[in-house]
Amino acid sequence: MPFEDLGEYVQALEKAGELRRVRAKVSADLEVAEIMRRLMYQKDQPAVLFENVEGTSMQILGNAFGTMRRLQIALESDDFTEIGTRITELTRMKMPSGMLNKLKMLPKLSEIGEYGPKYVDSGPVTEIVETDRASLNSMPVLKSFAGDAGRFITFGMTVTKHPETEIRNLGVYRIQIIDDKHAIMHWQTHKRGAQHFKMLKEQNKKIEVAIVIGADPATVFSAVAPVPEGMDKYLFAGIARKKGVKLVKCKTVDLEVPANAEIVLEGFVDPNDMRMEGPFGDHTGYYTPAEPFPTFTLTGIMRRKNPIYLTTVVGKPVLEDAYIGKVIERSFLPLIQMFHPEVVDFSMPGAGWFQGLAIISIKKTYPGQAKKVMMGLWGMGQLALTKMFVVVDSDVNVHDMDDVIWAVTTRADPARDTVIIDNAPTDTLDPASPLVNLGSKMGIDATQKTKEEGYMREVQRLAVVDEETKALVDRRWKEYFSGT
Repeated sequence: MPFEDLGEYVQALEKAGELRRVRAKVSADLEVAEIMRRLMYQKDQPAVLFENVEGTSMQILGNAFGTMRRLQIALESDDFTEIGTRITELTRMKMPSGMLNKLKMLPKLSEIGEYGPKYVDSGPVTEIVETDRASLNSMPVLKSFAGDAGRFITFGMTVTKHPETEIRNLGVYRIQIIDDKHAIMHWQTHKRGAQHFKMLKEQNKKIEVAIVIGADPATVFSAVAPVPEGMDKYLFAGIARKKGVKLVKCKTVDLEVPANAEIVLEGFVDPNDMRMEGPFGDHTGYYTPAEPFPTFTLTGIMRRKNPIYLTTVVGKPVLEDAYIGKVIERSFLPLIQMFHPEVVDFSMPGAGWFQGLAIISIKKTYPGQAKKVMMGLWGMGQLALTKMFVVVDSDVNVHDMDDVIWAVTTRADPARDTVIIDNAPTDTLDPASPLVNLGSKMGIDATQKTKEEGYMREVQRLAVVDEETKALVDRRWKEYFSGT
């Protein structure tokens, strides 16, 4: 059964030996973030629950998804491609003809019905409701680096609704605390929440927003995941957890939020109230400069009586977001393959901070195919922001950087096989792009070339061990070392 809330997940982590409790008093001002970073950089360290935080009764949960093992627990799966496979199955489904065939489809249709959100009147998140007395300073929001402009929410799931279709989105954006009632919404121009905001800005209207802090793991994952355009994020969460998410209505805005959430901040973002946000240290390992972003105004808070404040840590990779990114990579492989059947595997190395680098292996059958795949992927949703693509043959392991480097250096000629695209969209946080949100792309075709692609030499054969010698050594392996 999927986890219903964050508390159940904490219990499961503790039972699995994946949680460390910190009972010493700690400060949310720099100290907690540094503890979390040190644990993450040591690798394979447990999640951490800070039970005694200065100035608050709330506990802080950090590094909750900081290993593949914890994500397997969180999403109850050892094979994350199952999530993408369920989505592709939905998109390919057609109602069969004939009564018998339709009856055979009933179990599948029933399963699909289970994925949709369920609406309830109340839940744990409605235990305490505050409006006039609601304050953003009631939470232990972290300050991550000494050079930061202040404290910011790192793991808030921002809920918005498409102004025309009313399809809901959840996105994770940096939210800088200004005072009790105001924060700055750092939603980058390419993100779906920012697109919803721009649509209403053209009408000079405010956009209603809810910020969810802490929920069941599948919903948290869904907020980060770049789901296909037009899919409701709550539906995606239901697909990920194989069970619909329970939703309640907010009290001061027309939005729905998980009934089992820990904390929900309600309010609106005003296009006429722009403020300078940042600088902040971020997941690239650099400080992002201050820029103007719109202001969020708090109108109410719903929360549990004893909520857990879920947070994550930023800094030079590899940190917690890299592991979440690996799950996104695995779960979205079936979707990539649906549009590009030649793709065999796909990897976004953690050190590349999501958008920096992706490696794709393909089953190559015609000249120029690697470049076709690059162009296609640069046209797919958030992959449009990926700075560099490396395309290799199917015999190369995209998860083994030694194998990838070997392919790049033995199958790619810089002049022939490097593609540069100028004036292309880039991630807002990219510290190398010459302009904010605008720079260049690079693609490297590291597949074996043909004469049609300009390779006029004789194709060199791979040096591989013959099967007879391999079998002989396999057979005698223990014998070789029995006397040592």
